Amino acid sequence: MACLSLANPSHLAGRNPLPFPTPRSPSKTTGKVCTLSPLGPGHDDVPQILKAFNDCNNGGTVVFPQGQVFNIGSRLNPVLFDVGIDWQGVWQFSDNATYWRNHAYPVAFQNHAAGFVISGERIHINGHGTGGIDGSGNSWYNVEKGTSLIGRPMPFVFWNSSDVFVEHFYVKNPPLWAVNVMNSTNMWFDDIYVNATAMAAPYGVNWVQNTDGFDTMDAYNIALTNFVYQGNGDDAVAIKPRSYNIYCQNLTIHGGNGIAIGSLGQYLEDSSVVNVVVKDVKIITHNNDMHNSAYIKTWIGEQTPQSFYESAGQPRGGGWGIVNNIRFENFELFGAGGGPTVNQDSGNNGSFTGTSNMLVSNVAFVNFTGYLTTSRSDFTASISCSTRNPCYNIEMKDIKLAPNKTSPASSAGGAAGSCKYIAPGGVHGMVGSGC
Repeated sequence: MACLSLANPSHLAGRNPLPFPTPRSPSKTTGKVCTLSPLGPGHDDVPQILKAFNDCNNGGTVVFPQGQVFNIGSRLNPVLFDVGIDWQGVWQFSDNATYWRNHAYPVAFQNHAAGFVISGERIHINGHGTGGIDGSGNSWYNVEKGTSLIGRPMPFVFWNSSDVFVEHFYVKNPPLWAVNVMNSTNMWFDDIYVNATAMAAPYGVNWVQNTDGFDTMDAYNIALTNFVYQGNGDDAVAIKPRSYNIYCQNLTIHGGNGIAIGSLGQYLEDSSVVNVVVKDVKIITHNNDMHNSAYIKTWIGEQTPQSFYESAGQPRGGGWGIVNNIRFENFELFGAGGGPTVNQDSGNNGSFTGTSNMLVSNVAFVNFTGYLTTSRSDFTASISCSTRNPCYNIEMKDIKLAPNKTSPASSAGGAAGSCKYIAPGGVHGMVGSGC
Protein backbone atom coordinates (compact mmCIF):
# COMPACT_ATOMS: atom_id res chain seq x y z
CA MET A 1 0.00 0.00 0.00
CA ALA A 2 1.95 2.98 -1.26
CA CYS A 3 1.34 6.20 0.63
CA LEU A 4 2.91 9.65 0.75
CA SER A 5 5.01 10.63 3.73
CA LEU A 6 3.92 13.17 6.32
CA ALA A 7 5.68 14.66 9.28
CA ASN A 8 5.08 12.68 12.49
CA PRO A 9 3.72 15.01 15.20
CA SER A 10 5.20 14.80 18.66
CA HIS A 11 1.86 14.17 20.39
CA LEU A 12 1.41 10.99 18.30
CA ALA A 13 4.97 9.72 18.49
CA GLY A 14 5.17 6.06 19.44
CA ARG A 15 1.47 5.29 18.82
CA ASN A 16 1.25 5.19 15.05
CA PRO A 17 -0.17 1.85 13.81
CA LEU A 18 -0.69 3.11 10.28
CA PRO A 19 1.11 2.12 7.08
CA PHE A 20 1.84 5.81 6.54
CA PRO A 21 2.95 8.57 8.95
CA THR A 22 0.31 10.45 10.90
CA PRO A 23 -1.13 13.85 10.01
CA ARG A 24 0.82 16.94 10.94
CA SER A 25 -0.03 18.76 14.15
CA PRO A 26 -0.86 22.46 14.24
CA SER A 27 2.36 24.13 13.09
CA LYS A 28 2.01 27.16 15.33
CA THR A 29 0.35 27.92 18.65
CA THR A 30 -0.62 31.28 20.11
CA GLY A 31 -1.64 29.94 23.50
CA LYS A 32 -5.06 31.53 23.11
CA VAL A 33 -7.97 29.52 24.50
CA CYS A 34 -11.64 30.12 23.65
CA THR A 35 -13.92 28.37 26.17
CA LEU A 36 -17.64 28.37 25.47
CA SER A 37 -20.75 28.01 27.62
CA PRO A 38 -24.15 27.11 26.14
CA LEU A 39 -26.69 29.91 25.81
CA GLY A 40 -29.43 27.62 27.07
CA PRO A 41 -32.65 26.05 25.80
CA GLY A 42 -34.24 27.77 22.85
CA HIS A 43 -31.04 29.55 21.82
CA ASP A 44 -28.85 28.74 18.83
CA ASP A 45 -25.20 28.40 19.86
CA VAL A 46 -23.88 28.48 16.29
CA PRO A 47 -23.10 32.24 16.20
CA GLN A 48 -20.93 32.08 19.32
CA ILE A 49 -19.29 28.86 18.11
CA LEU A 50 -18.32 30.52 14.84
CA LYS A 51 -16.98 33.54 16.74
CA ALA A 52 -14.83 31.29 18.93
CA PHE A 53 -13.47 29.48 15.88
CA ASN A 54 -12.61 32.83 14.34
CA ASP A 55 -11.03 34.24 17.52
CA CYS A 56 -8.88 31.15 18.12
CA ASN A 57 -8.06 30.42 14.49
CA ASN A 58 -4.39 30.24 13.45
CA GLY A 59 -2.91 28.73 16.57
CA GLY A 60 -5.50 28.64 19.36
CA THR A 61 -7.67 26.09 21.16
CA VAL A 62 -11.47 26.01 21.28
CA VAL A 63 -12.99 24.30 24.32
CA PHE A 64 -16.46 22.77 24.67
CA PRO A 65 -16.52 21.79 28.37
CA GLN A 66 -17.62 18.38 29.58
CA GLY A 67 -21.26 18.09 30.59
CA GLN A 68 -22.33 21.07 28.50
CA VAL A 69 -24.85 20.75 25.64
CA PHE A 70 -24.65 23.23 22.76
CA ASN A 71 -27.66 23.75 20.52
CA ILE A 72 -26.96 23.58 16.78
CA GLY A 73 -29.89 25.35 15.20
CA SER A 74 -28.30 26.48 11.94
CA ARG A 75 -25.73 25.30 9.45
CA LEU A 76 -22.04 26.12 9.87
CA ASN A 77 -18.85 25.75 7.85
CA PRO A 78 -15.80 27.01 9.80
CA VAL A 79 -12.46 27.13 7.97
CA LEU A 80 -9.68 26.44 10.47
CA PHE A 81 -5.89 26.47 10.40
CA ASP A 82 -3.64 25.22 13.21
CA VAL A 83 -6.51 24.76 15.67
CA GLY A 84 -7.08 22.35 18.53
CA ILE A 85 -10.64 21.55 19.56
CA ASP A 86 -11.04 20.26 23.11
CA TRP A 87 -14.49 18.79 22.48
CA GLN A 88 -15.62 17.30 25.79
CA GLY A 89 -19.20 18.57 25.56
CA VAL A 90 -22.02 17.69 23.16
CA TRP A 91 -23.43 19.42 20.10
CA GLN A 92 -27.17 18.77 19.88
CA PHE A 93 -28.64 19.31 16.42
CA SER A 94 -32.05 20.94 16.20
CA ASP A 95 -34.92 18.65 15.21
CA ASN A 96 -36.38 21.41 13.01
CA ALA A 97 -36.74 19.37 9.84
CA THR A 98 -38.21 22.30 7.93
CA TYR A 99 -35.11 24.41 8.55
CA TRP A 100 -32.65 21.66 7.58
CA ARG A 101 -34.54 20.62 4.45
CA ASN A 102 -34.41 24.23 3.22
CA HIS A 103 -31.03 25.45 4.46
CA ALA A 104 -28.57 22.54 4.81
CA TYR A 105 -25.56 22.68 2.49
CA PRO A 106 -26.27 20.72 -0.70
CA VAL A 107 -24.04 17.71 -1.43
CA ALA A 108 -24.28 16.85 -5.12
CA PHE A 109 -23.33 13.20 -4.69
CA GLN A 110 -26.55 11.22 -4.28
CA ASN A 111 -28.59 14.39 -3.76
CA HIS A 112 -27.64 14.72 -0.08
CA ALA A 113 -27.16 17.58 2.39
CA ALA A 114 -24.88 18.59 5.27
CA GLY A 115 -25.46 20.58 8.43
CA PHE A 116 -21.90 20.95 9.75
CA VAL A 117 -18.93 21.12 7.38
CA ILE A 118 -15.40 21.69 8.65
CA SER A 119 -12.56 22.77 6.35
CA GLY A 120 -8.93 23.72 6.80
CA GLU A 121 -5.52 22.34 7.71
CA ARG A 122 -3.76 20.95 10.76
CA ILE A 123 -6.77 20.42 13.02
CA HIS A 124 -6.77 18.23 16.13
CA ILE A 125 -10.14 17.24 17.65
CA ASN A 126 -10.17 15.36 20.97
CA GLY A 127 -13.50 14.25 22.40
CA HIS A 128 -11.90 12.66 25.50
CA GLY A 129 -14.53 9.91 25.37
CA THR A 130 -17.31 12.28 26.47
CA GLY A 131 -17.62 14.68 23.55
CA GLY A 132 -19.43 14.39 20.29
CA ILE A 133 -22.46 15.20 18.18
CA ASP A 134 -26.09 14.18 18.65
CA GLY A 135 -27.81 14.63 15.30
CA SER A 136 -31.38 14.20 16.68
CA GLY A 137 -31.81 11.44 14.13
CA ASN A 138 -34.75 9.79 15.86
CA SER A 139 -36.90 12.78 14.99
CA TRP A 140 -36.25 11.84 11.35
CA TYR A 141 -36.39 8.05 11.77
CA ASN A 142 -39.75 8.17 13.56
CA VAL A 143 -41.38 10.29 10.86
CA GLU A 144 -39.95 8.61 7.77
CA LYS A 145 -40.05 5.03 9.13
CA GLY A 146 -37.68 3.66 6.51
CA THR A 147 -38.87 5.79 3.58
CA SER A 148 -36.02 8.26 3.23
CA LEU A 149 -36.80 11.78 2.08
CA ILE A 150 -34.49 14.47 0.77
CA GLY A 151 -32.85 17.01 3.06
CA ARG A 152 -31.63 15.06 6.08
CA PRO A 153 -28.35 16.75 7.14
CA MET A 154 -25.06 14.95 7.63
CA PRO A 155 -23.81 16.10 11.06
CA PHE A 156 -20.00 15.78 10.68
CA VAL A 157 -18.51 16.47 7.25
CA PHE A 158 -14.93 17.30 6.25
CA TRP A 159 -14.50 19.19 2.99
CA ASN A 160 -11.19 20.54 1.65
CA SER A 161 -9.37 19.42 4.78
CA SER A 162 -5.87 18.11 5.32
CA ASP A 163 -3.75 16.96 8.25
CA VAL A 164 -6.65 16.27 10.60
CA PHE A 165 -6.63 14.01 13.65
CA VAL A 166 -9.92 13.15 15.42
CA GLU A 167 -9.85 10.95 18.51
CA HIS A 168 -12.14 9.68 21.31
CA PHE A 169 -15.22 11.12 19.62
CA TYR A 170 -18.79 10.02 18.91
CA VAL A 171 -21.69 10.75 16.58
CA LYS A 172 -25.10 9.58 17.77
CA ASN A 173 -28.44 9.66 15.97
CA PRO A 174 -27.13 10.96 12.63
CA PRO A 175 -29.99 11.91 10.27
CA LEU A 176 -27.83 10.75 7.34
CA TRP A 177 -24.18 9.64 7.00
CA ALA A 178 -22.49 10.20 10.35
CA VAL A 179 -18.90 11.03 9.35
CA ASN A 180 -18.15 12.00 5.76
CA VAL A 181 -14.67 12.81 4.41
CA MET A 182 -14.74 14.61 1.06
CA ASN A 183 -12.00 16.19 -1.03
CA SER A 184 -9.55 15.73 1.83
CA THR A 185 -6.11 14.26 2.52
CA ASN A 186 -3.97 12.96 5.36
CA MET A 187 -6.51 12.27 8.09
CA TRP A 188 -6.72 9.85 10.99
CA PHE A 189 -9.85 9.00 12.99
CA ASP A 190 -9.16 6.93 16.12
CA ASP A 191 -11.54 5.63 18.80
CA ILE A 192 -14.74 6.74 17.07
CA TYR A 193 -18.24 5.57 18.02
CA VAL A 194 -21.35 5.91 15.85
CA ASN A 195 -24.86 4.90 16.89
CA ALA A 196 -27.78 5.14 14.45
CA THR A 197 -30.62 3.27 16.11
CA ALA A 198 -34.35 3.91 15.71
CA MET A 199 -35.44 3.51 19.30
CA ALA A 200 -39.17 3.27 18.51
CA ALA A 201 -38.91 0.81 15.62
CA PRO A 202 -40.52 -2.63 16.16
CA TYR A 203 -38.13 -5.55 16.47
CA GLY A 204 -36.96 -6.72 13.06
CA VAL A 205 -38.22 -3.57 11.30
CA ASN A 206 -35.74 -1.10 9.82
CA TRP A 207 -36.73 2.54 10.13
CA VAL A 208 -33.21 3.79 9.53
CA GLN A 209 -31.88 4.32 6.01
CA ASN A 210 -28.66 5.85 4.70
CA THR A 211 -27.04 6.32 8.07
CA ASP A 212 -23.56 5.18 7.05
CA GLY A 213 -21.04 5.32 9.84
CA PHE A 214 -17.97 6.53 7.93
CA ASP A 215 -17.61 7.52 4.27
CA THR A 216 -14.78 8.72 2.04
CA MET A 217 -14.90 10.32 -1.40
CA ASP A 218 -12.22 12.24 -3.29
CA ALA A 219 -9.95 11.28 -0.42
CA TYR A 220 -6.28 10.32 -0.05
CA ASN A 221 -4.41 8.85 2.93
CA ILE A 222 -7.33 8.33 5.30
CA ALA A 223 -7.17 6.07 8.37
CA LEU A 224 -9.95 4.79 10.63
CA THR A 225 -8.94 2.76 13.69
CA ASN A 226 -10.78 1.48 16.77
CA PHE A 227 -14.21 2.20 15.35
CA VAL A 228 -17.57 0.97 16.67
CA TYR A 229 -20.80 1.20 14.66
CA GLN A 230 -24.20 0.42 16.12
CA GLY A 231 -27.18 0.67 13.81
CA ASN A 232 -29.30 -0.94 11.16
CA GLY A 233 -29.36 1.81 8.58
CA ASP A 234 -26.62 1.17 6.06
CA ASP A 235 -22.90 0.60 5.58
CA ALA A 236 -20.75 0.95 8.67
CA VAL A 237 -17.94 2.06 6.36
CA ALA A 238 -18.35 3.00 2.70
CA ILE A 239 -15.33 3.78 0.50
CA LYS A 240 -16.75 5.84 -2.33
CA PRO A 241 -15.41 7.25 -5.65
CA ARG A 242 -11.83 8.43 -5.97
CA SER A 243 -10.66 7.16 -2.61
CA TYR A 244 -6.98 6.19 -2.50
CA ASN A 245 -4.84 4.77 0.31
CA ILE A 246 -7.55 4.00 2.87
CA TYR A 247 -6.65 2.03 5.99
CA CYS A 248 -9.18 0.66 8.51
CA GLN A 249 -8.33 -1.54 11.50
CA ASN A 250 -10.08 -2.85 14.59
CA LEU A 251 -13.73 -2.28 13.72
CA THR A 252 -16.78 -3.63 15.56
CA ILE A 253 -20.07 -3.48 13.67
CA HIS A 254 -23.50 -4.19 15.17
CA GLY A 255 -26.11 -4.32 12.41
CA GLY A 256 -26.35 -2.74 8.98
CA ASN A 257 -24.53 -3.59 5.77
CA GLY A 258 -20.95 -4.10 6.91
CA ILE A 259 -17.98 -2.74 4.97
CA ALA A 260 -18.53 -1.52 1.41
CA ILE A 261 -16.36 -0.40 -1.45
CA GLY A 262 -18.97 1.66 -3.31
CA SER A 263 -21.31 2.54 -4.70
CA LEU A 264 -19.14 3.27 -7.74
CA GLY A 265 -20.05 4.23 -11.30
CA GLN A 266 -23.36 5.89 -10.48
CA TYR A 267 -22.35 9.02 -12.44
CA LEU A 268 -20.59 9.55 -15.78
CA GLU A 269 -17.18 10.02 -14.22
CA ASP A 270 -14.10 8.18 -13.03
CA SER A 271 -15.12 6.37 -9.85
CA SER A 272 -11.86 4.53 -9.11
CA VAL A 273 -10.87 3.20 -5.68
CA VAL A 274 -7.29 2.01 -5.19
CA ASN A 275 -5.27 0.75 -2.21
CA VAL A 276 -7.68 -0.15 0.59
CA VAL A 277 -6.95 -2.31 3.63
CA VAL A 278 -9.69 -3.28 6.09
CA LYS A 279 -8.59 -5.67 8.82
CA ASP A 280 -9.53 -7.02 12.24
CA VAL A 281 -13.31 -6.65 12.00
CA LYS A 282 -16.19 -8.12 14.01
CA ILE A 283 -19.56 -8.23 12.24
CA ILE A 284 -22.44 -8.87 14.66
CA THR A 285 -26.13 -9.08 13.82
CA HIS A 286 -28.41 -6.63 15.62
CA ASN A 287 -32.21 -6.61 15.39
CA ASN A 288 -31.95 -9.41 12.78
CA ASP A 289 -30.58 -6.97 10.20
CA MET A 290 -26.93 -7.74 9.49
CA HIS A 291 -27.14 -7.79 5.70
CA ASN A 292 -23.55 -8.05 4.48
CA SER A 293 -20.00 -8.32 5.77
CA ALA A 294 -17.41 -7.16 3.20
CA TYR A 295 -18.47 -6.30 -0.32
CA ILE A 296 -17.72 -4.34 -3.47
CA LYS A 297 -20.60 -2.74 -5.35
CA THR A 298 -20.53 -0.92 -8.69
CA TRP A 299 -23.24 0.35 -10.99
CA ILE A 300 -24.32 -0.98 -14.35
CA GLY A 301 -22.63 0.47 -17.43
CA GLU A 302 -25.65 2.11 -19.05
CA GLN A 303 -27.64 5.06 -17.77
CA THR A 304 -30.95 3.73 -16.53
CA PRO A 305 -34.02 5.53 -15.10
CA GLN A 306 -34.06 5.67 -11.30
CA SER A 307 -36.90 6.63 -8.98
CA PHE A 308 -35.20 6.94 -5.57
CA TYR A 309 -34.46 10.49 -4.39
CA GLU A 310 -30.70 9.79 -4.35
CA SER A 311 -30.71 9.85 -8.14
CA ALA A 312 -32.74 13.08 -8.23
CA GLY A 313 -35.13 11.41 -10.66
CA GLN A 314 -32.42 11.15 -13.30
CA PRO A 315 -31.04 8.10 -15.13
CA ARG A 316 -27.85 6.90 -13.46
CA GLY A 317 -25.04 4.46 -14.16
CA GLY A 318 -22.40 4.34 -16.84
CA GLY A 319 -19.44 5.48 -14.76
CA TRP A 320 -15.99 3.97 -15.22
CA GLY A 321 -12.72 3.32 -13.43
CA ILE A 322 -10.89 0.62 -11.52
CA VAL A 323 -11.21 -1.06 -8.15
CA ASN A 324 -7.73 -2.33 -7.49
CA ASN A 325 -5.53 -3.55 -4.63
CA ILE A 326 -8.23 -4.18 -2.01
CA ARG A 327 -7.67 -6.39 1.04
CA PHE A 328 -10.27 -7.51 3.59
CA GLU A 329 -8.52 -9.47 6.35
CA ASN A 330 -9.43 -11.10 9.67
CA PHE A 331 -13.22 -10.87 9.73
CA GLU A 332 -15.28 -12.58 12.45
CA LEU A 333 -18.91 -12.90 11.37
CA PHE A 334 -21.76 -13.49 13.81
CA GLY A 335 -24.95 -13.73 11.79
CA ALA A 336 -24.13 -11.68 8.70
CA GLY A 337 -26.47 -12.14 5.76
CA GLY A 338 -23.58 -12.71 3.34
CA GLY A 339 -19.90 -13.44 3.16
CA PRO A 340 -17.32 -11.95 0.77
CA THR A 341 -19.17 -10.38 -2.15
CA VAL A 342 -18.60 -8.54 -5.42
CA ASN A 343 -21.73 -7.24 -7.13
CA GLN A 344 -21.47 -4.97 -10.17
CA ASP A 345 -25.19 -4.58 -10.92
CA SER A 346 -26.32 -1.67 -8.72
CA GLY A 347 -29.10 0.37 -10.34
CA ASN A 348 -30.11 -2.48 -12.63
CA ASN A 349 -33.70 -2.63 -13.87
CA GLY A 350 -33.22 -6.18 -15.12
CA SER A 351 -32.01 -5.23 -18.59
CA PHE A 352 -28.32 -4.43 -18.00
CA THR A 353 -26.93 -7.26 -15.90
CA GLY A 354 -23.16 -7.59 -16.26
CA THR A 355 -22.61 -4.30 -18.10
CA SER A 356 -20.54 -2.40 -15.53
CA ASN A 357 -17.71 -0.25 -16.90
CA MET A 358 -15.73 -0.66 -13.67
CA LEU A 359 -12.86 -3.16 -13.64
CA VAL A 360 -12.37 -5.02 -10.35
CA SER A 361 -9.01 -6.73 -9.85
CA ASN A 362 -6.43 -7.68 -7.23
CA VAL A 363 -8.87 -8.19 -4.37
CA ALA A 364 -8.18 -10.47 -1.39
CA PHE A 365 -10.65 -11.77 1.18
CA VAL A 366 -8.49 -13.39 3.86
CA ASN A 367 -9.34 -15.25 7.07
CA PHE A 368 -13.13 -15.02 7.36
CA THR A 369 -14.54 -17.09 10.23
CA GLY A 370 -17.91 -17.47 11.95
CA TYR A 371 -21.41 -18.01 10.58
CA LEU A 372 -23.93 -16.44 8.22
CA THR A 373 -27.74 -16.45 8.10
CA THR A 374 -28.26 -17.99 4.66
CA SER A 375 -30.61 -20.88 3.90
CA ARG A 376 -28.19 -22.50 1.43
CA SER A 377 -25.45 -24.81 2.63
CA ASP A 378 -23.35 -24.14 -0.47
CA PHE A 379 -23.29 -20.36 -0.41
CA THR A 380 -20.76 -18.42 1.66
CA ALA A 381 -19.53 -15.96 -1.00
CA SER A 382 -20.71 -14.40 -4.25
CA ILE A 383 -18.90 -12.88 -7.23
CA SER A 384 -20.83 -11.17 -10.05
CA CYS A 385 -18.70 -8.90 -12.22
CA SER A 386 -18.96 -7.53 -15.77
CA THR A 387 -18.99 -8.90 -19.29
CA ARG A 388 -17.29 -5.68 -20.41
CA ASN A 389 -14.56 -5.83 -17.78
CA PRO A 390 -14.39 -9.35 -16.35
CA CYS A 391 -12.82 -9.21 -12.89
CA TYR A 392 -9.61 -11.09 -12.18
CA ASN A 393 -7.20 -12.00 -9.42
CA ILE A 394 -9.94 -12.28 -6.79
CA GLU A 395 -8.48 -14.33 -3.94
CA MET A 396 -10.42 -16.23 -1.26
CA LYS A 397 -8.05 -17.50 1.40
CA ASP A 398 -8.81 -19.14 4.75
CA ILE A 399 -12.56 -18.69 4.38
CA LYS A 400 -14.07 -20.86 7.12
CA LEU A 401 -17.68 -19.74 7.25
CA ALA A 402 -20.79 -21.69 8.18
CA PRO A 403 -23.94 -20.83 6.20
CA ASN A 404 -25.89 -20.58 9.48
CA LYS A 405 -25.37 -20.90 13.20
CA THR A 406 -26.16 -24.63 13.37
CA SER A 407 -24.18 -25.79 10.32
CA PRO A 408 -20.49 -26.66 10.36
CA ALA A 409 -18.03 -24.25 8.84
CA SER A 410 -15.93 -25.17 5.85
CA SER A 411 -12.77 -26.91 6.99
CA ALA A 412 -11.01 -26.60 3.64
CA GLY A 413 -10.31 -22.89 3.98
CA GLY A 414 -12.25 -21.99 0.84
CA ALA A 415 -15.46 -20.24 -0.11
CA ALA A 416 -18.52 -21.67 -1.83
CA GLY A 417 -20.97 -19.80 -4.00
CA SER A 418 -21.33 -18.57 -7.54
CA CYS A 419 -19.17 -16.62 -9.99
CA LYS A 420 -20.39 -14.68 -13.03
CA TYR A 421 -18.67 -12.55 -15.63
CA ILE A 422 -15.14 -13.24 -14.43
CA ALA A 423 -11.95 -13.65 -16.44
CA PRO A 424 -10.88 -17.29 -16.96
CA GLY A 425 -9.27 -18.38 -13.71
CA GLY A 426 -10.07 -14.97 -12.26
CA VAL A 427 -11.25 -16.21 -8.86
CA HIS A 428 -9.06 -18.38 -6.62
CA GLY A 429 -10.04 -20.36 -3.54
CA MET A 430 -13.74 -20.60 -4.33
CA VAL A 431 -15.90 -23.45 -5.57
CA GLY A 432 -19.34 -23.27 -7.15
CA SER A 433 -21.14 -22.42 -10.35
CA GLY A 434 -18.89 -20.54 -12.77
CA CYS A 435 -15.90 -20.41 -10.39
